[in-house]
Amino acid sequence: MLQDHWLGGSQASDRFAVLFDDHAPGLWRYLARQVEAAQAEDLVAETFLVAWSARRDYRPERGTARAWLFGIAVNLLRRHHRHQAQHQRLSQRLTGHGTHVAGADDRVAERLDARTRIAGLAAAIAALPDGDREVLLLNSLAGLDTREIATALGIPEGTVRSRLHRVRRGLRTASATTFTPREGES
Repeated sequence: MLQDHWLGGSQASDRFAVLFDDHAPGLWRYLARQVEAAQAEDLVAETFLVAWSARRDYRPERGTARAWLFGIAVNLLRRHHRHQAQHQRLSQRLTGHGTHVAGADDRVAERLDARTRIAGLAAAIAALPDGDREVLLLNSLAGLDTREIATALGIPEGTVRSRLHRVRRGLRTASATTFTPREGES
């Protein structure tokens, strides 16, 4: 029965307002760690617009409303990053400028400057395949558990656990090899 659906019927707007109050701050924190604050606000608003439009598709038996909303936000963030990359490529073609490639001096500075270490870790995370990066960020930034991540991304919970394990192991390995002096360096 569609009328009895949790986000349907005559009480839908009241229930949706509660959903917004409960989850908008967490969504904003998650998104603001990946894009500028104003963009995060836009993405949160768009997340709830999409959720409102798709409210009759929400099925509580598939997972929490929180996971459903984060799933929508991840998809919107993906689209946002694709548009940003397209815009950057177009801008570079129009201006004839390429991106700066870090040289040997930058690699030495990475070992000396803690801020650069963080940038290196961010680059390693950015280089992850989309699915791996999303699992890691939903866990570490949004605090979703493996079940919620599985629901948000529409993948099995075992896949979430194995991705988290692989990504964490890979980042530890990358961190150890990238940030420790090579043979002959002090």
